[in-house]
Amino acid sequence: MSLLSSLRPGGRHGIAESETRDPIGYAVAALSRLAQSDVLDRLGLRKQTETAVYTATRGGFRTITKAGRTFSRSGSSSSAGSRPADAARPGVFDLTPSEDEQMLVDVVTELAAEVLRPAAAEADETCIAPEAVLKAGLEVGLPILGLPEELGGITEERSAVAGVLVAEALAHGDLGLAVASLAPGAVATAIGLWGTEAQQQTYLPAFTSDDVPAAALALTEPTVLFDVLSPATTAVRTDDGFVLSGLKSAVPRGADGELFVVGASLDGAPVLFLVEAGTAGLEVEADPAMGVRGAGLARLHLRDVAVPADAVLGTTDGTTYAECVRLSRLAWCALGVGVGQAVLDYVTPYVKEREAFGEPVAHRQSVAFMVANIAIELQAMRLLTWKAASRAAAGKDVARDVALARQLCADKGMQIGLDGVQLLGGHGFVKEHPVERWYRDLRSIGVMEGTVLV
Repeated sequence: MSLLSSLRPGGRHGIAESETRDPIGYAVAALSRLAQSDVLDRLGLRKQTETAVYTATRGGFRTITKAGRTFSRSGSSSSAGSRPADAARPGVFDLTPSEDEQMLVDVVTELAAEVLRPAAAEADETCIAPEAVLKAGLEVGLPILGLPEELGGITEERSAVAGVLVAEALAHGDLGLAVASLAPGAVATAIGLWGTEAQQQTYLPAFTSDDVPAAALALTEPTVLFDVLSPATTAVRTDDGFVLSGLKSAVPRGADGELFVVGASLDGAPVLFLVEAGTAGLEVEADPAMGVRGAGLARLHLRDVAVPADAVLGTTDGTTYAECVRLSRLAWCALGVGVGQAVLDYVTPYVKEREAFGEPVAHRQSVAFMVANIAIELQAMRLLTWKAASRAAAGKDVARDVALARQLCADKGMQIGLDGVQLLGGHGFVKEHPVERWYRDLRSIGVMEGTVLV
């Protein structure tokens, strides 16, 4: 029996039909199926039903955030929290994963293949991550991957390399579900890297328990020419703390969110704030996008949201925020590599088996060269991403390394998605094959900010 056999559909944690959708998911799926029926044309209801499908998918829900759990304040609010030690550098250029990292990758690779991949199509349709998939991620320790042992995690030193390897392996199954699974761990990692002792003692015990809260980094905003380092969301000082106002978009699992790390401008500098769900003035709205749909993306409305003075995560001069952006972009690069590898693994056997004019299409040089280019660019993306992760784990300045990786992964990742669709011809444009979903997902690599972190 495989490590994850109990997580397969139909097993003890199988993705049963009743577990994969909440009422919104049921409604959207039912309307979608109804829209495909010939009965609508006979009754003259085609236009009304298609409008209902669009409205349900686009709007989904809009409500105040639910007050889930209460995080009890504890610890000294002013003292610095524990920090993971920098990883030792061997002095040679070697990006080979350690034995422990390889074991972790093997487990996550099996999780992606047996749990995420089978659930990907339905999650993309309903914009909801199945509960069974999220539970499977918890069972392999995804939320505590970036925490040191003294904070309840599983590492002795900074784990940026392990985080990149895991993100890549998960994205090979599905990008949207990978983001949904990694989102809580991103918040836990952020608190582990920059939180005070009080913040760590208040929030991290929940992430190391069996009931991990839904949490997310909220940095992206729905504005034209959005600059993540200059958020339009503002923070104003008050006698008791701060008041946040603004709008955040592309927040994974926003409908279920219990804790958010929100980026806002304070005195002209970008700053991170911890905001608990249920806080007055905090409202969440469905925000389905072209890709990454399985993550259950939402918009977060902040209307004069009052937070205490100890809600600031890290420094207020913008350095913590900038580091958060870099580590987030690094995670998105790893996700792009994982999806790119999925494209390569899918199109390679396809072009060898698909025949045209009496021979496999792979015999055509134009096809063979296109597949070879995917492999070449993918390896370059992986090399730059792993190198940046290695330097981040060692505590080095990674601004240049992340910028190079980000640019390459955004450009070449999108090209890989395009080539994948092209290689399948007409099949690349239909949902019978997953390349159209991967094409849409790969567009997010150069657009999304926050949500994940290594």
